[in-house]
Amino acid sequence: MGDPFGPTDENGMQDTLATAWNEGIGYFDTAPWYGNTKSEHRLGHFLRQRPRDAFTIATKVGRTYGRPADLSKFKSSKWIDRWKGGLEFDLTFDYTGDGVKRSYEDSLNRMGLNTLDALAIHDLDLKHHGDWETATKYLDQLSNDGGYRALRDLKDTGEIQAIGVGINHVGMIPVFLERFDVDYFLVAMPYTLLDQPALDEEFDMCADAGAHVVIGAVFASGVLATGSKDPGVYNYGTPSDEVLERVRGMEAVCDRHGVSLASAALQFPLAHPVVRAVIPGADTPDRVRENVVNIKAEIPTDFWQDLKDRKLLRADAPTPA
Repeated sequence: MGDPFGPTDENGMQDTLATAWNEGIGYFDTAPWYGNTKSEHRLGHFLRQRPRDAFTIATKVGRTYGRPADLSKFKSSKWIDRWKGGLEFDLTFDYTGDGVKRSYEDSLNRMGLNTLDALAIHDLDLKHHGDWETATKYLDQLSNDGGYRALRDLKDTGEIQAIGVGINHVGMIPVFLERFDVDYFLVAMPYTLLDQPALDEEFDMCADAGAHVVIGAVFASGVLATGSKDPGVYNYGTPSDEVLERVRGMEAVCDRHGVSLASAALQFPLAHPVVRAVIPGADTPDRVRENVVNIKAEIPTDFWQDLKDRKLLRADAPTPA
């Protein structure tokens, strides 16, 4: 919904959301970051016309947005490069209490909703901040400058039901659990059909702490949906030859068992006991329908064992019954 590759038709995006709704999907995840606030505008336009008790919506905090100081320079900024069809609003990372409160209120206003179900601390990691010194500075903002306290107050007063954390790589779940009480982690990349490093220790830590997991980037950000013939995107970049070779190996197993690779990618994470949902990120009505078909498709048990026997899937990874 944030138009990472270029502008898309507004009516088409509303049709995509309507298709999801009509297919029975009632959990929606967004963030100010997606399209530099564009996703929240689009999603809010749709959801505020639906009964509030009929859906669950989560957004994120950690960035505040405002008018760029220099509009001409902003047109060539890295934020516009990341969201080629996004809106022209500039961001500031802010994990303080005031920053969390402003982000929350701005999201409510953008979406036209006066309640949200969950707020996740967004992108407080090395991928977005570059080094531990900077990441620690922002973690300290959460701890010492009121950021987490603001989230806790919203939950304690019933304004939100859950506090989450969005992460992109292993190593951050222990850091957050050491400092904060977290209800769920939105995990993008460390647990997909292609990669399962979160099994080493982090999902066990979530289970011990009573924290659940939502899997973002369930298609490894693209390649598990497009397959090896159209390599597309892996980890938000170009897939390596090694990744494509593994995808081709999975495709061969899929062909042997009559299974869609996309079905396997969607269904696999849900077998882990800490995982509660996956986010496919469909951007057309047809892709929504494909996801619904794929999540319901029957996959034989020996398919998963075949992947493990060929060392395409970790032997200790839980698989669907």
